Amino acid sequence: MTPSELLIEEFSRIQGYVGATLKNATIATLTYRADADANTIAWLTWHLSRLQDDHIADLAGTEQVYTEQGWAERFDLPFEPKRIGYGFTSAEVADVRADADLLGGYYDAVHTVTLAYLASLSAADLDRVVDESWTPAVTVGVRLASVLSDDLQHAGQAAFVRGLADRAGV
Repeated sequence: MTPSELLIEEFSRIQGYVGATLKNATIATLTYRADADANTIAWLTWHLSRLQDDHIADLAGTEQVYTEQGWAERFDLPFEPKRIGYGFTSAEVADVRADADLLGGYYDAVHTVTLAYLASLSAADLDRVVDESWTPAVTVGVRLASVLSDDLQHAGQAAFVRGLADRAGV
């Protein structure tokens, strides 16, 4: 297995987790909050998609799927399209209201672009430095590992919230 094939396998697992969490989810389920300030499934899914989109576009030197393919207009959120969810307030988390088809469609579009980028990588590409402000400097491989880690955590959190919402009868 090549490094590219390994990365494709790992990123494809995220897609499976996202799809399972969104399956048959209502708006009430997607916006359920375990407490007044907890993250929702909608926000977690949107955020992990935005993070992946932002970072892959940066690595590939392309425009983000969110803006290039019109997803920002479809979501119609009350904040700048460049925002990806870092530092969001509780109110901003609540502003992310979308149905499962929109959330899943956006993630799938990001996933498609991600797979194409990953398929283009050689083992040597993973060592290319993309951020020298850290010690050691951040490489493509390290950035991809960071995206995987963050996305897997958020996908797991979304699945957990889905379980809480289901148990609450939402």
